[in-house]
Amino acid sequence: MAFPIRLFKYSTNGPEDTTPLDRLRTEEGFEADDVLAVVGKSEGNGCVNDFSRTLSSVVWHSRIPPTSIAVFSGGTEGALNPHVTFVVKEQGGESTGVVALVGRTRKFEPEEVGSSVQVREVEKTIKGMMAEANLPPSLVHLALCKCPLLTTSKISSILAKGLEPITTDTYSSMGSSRYAAALGIAVALEEMSGSDEAIAEGLRSGGESWSARASCSSGAELDDCHILLLAGEPHEVKPLPERKRLGISSGYMKDAIDAQALLAILDPIAAQGGRVVQVFVKAEASPSGLVRNKRHTMSTDSDVHSTRHARAAVGGLVAGLTGDTAVYVSGGAEGQGPPGGGSLTVVYEVA
Repeated sequence: MAFPIRLFKYSTNGPEDTTPLDRLRTEEGFEADDVLAVVGKSEGNGCVNDFSRTLSSVVWHSRIPPTSIAVFSGGTEGALNPHVTFVVKEQGGESTGVVALVGRTRKFEPEEVGSSVQVREVEKTIKGMMAEANLPPSLVHLALCKCPLLTTSKISSILAKGLEPITTDTYSSMGSSRYAAALGIAVALEEMSGSDEAIAEGLRSGGESWSARASCSSGAELDDCHILLLAGEPHEVKPLPERKRLGISSGYMKDAIDAQALLAILDPIAAQGGRVVQVFVKAEASPSGLVRNKRHTMSTDSDVHSTRHARAAVGGLVAGLTGDTAVYVSGGAEGQGPPGGGSLTVVYEVA
């Protein structure tokens, strides 16, 4: 079901901090039962062993309805601020301009992570969500997906079955899982063919196929995919007098310094006298080793992983242009925007 929503954002003092829920109640009048999703940034390393992400997921799932989801992306390098964004159902069901849907795939067997099975399950789940809500793919601006990864124990269990995992490197499995989820989103949103041949070729290409509206991250804290869809409403909305109208725009960054892509969204918002509520953006180190034909060293640093460099770089760019460090910048953009770039979604409010 699609719900008209509001977005509220609060900084956190640590991965275990759920006091923003109290502020949501006292400052905005929304209860835990109104929450559809909690989307956050935690201050871990964003890698396989990022237990800040696991802790945040556990404490938040215990405080929101079982049908709701908590999605946390680890890594707040540079100026990025640890925070949570609440996606809440509008009181009274009044239209706001933006609707949200949440859903889950079935749990995956370890050998299915990063495979065509994961692609199909994400595709099927999103198509089912949209069909139930009578929502066309063209209205969806963001498909945010949290997906599983392979731990050493899961890799061992695959090998014990006489099967071959998508990779035997736990960190690489994060990218494989993100990419499979992104392809499932691309098919569901009609950004690429859904034929078996197209999916097989997409998986073989290792990142050449992509969705402009996918934002996927991986974690050891779950075995299924948690999915949030944000979409515009098909008709002009006139909210209640005391409420502002929400809007949503999306695009993609061609590379890590593509300020023009963000300004193409921000400038029209400013012209309307609007206020940015949240930015969702993907970031990755260009696999070519170049940014605007100049060599970068993000992928050759043996001390700091490239995803951490990319989050800091893109986070600084987005924060500088919006004047806000509490932005959702997620590393690892395989299939989520063009290689070296990333998907981009802005939710804003106007009078």
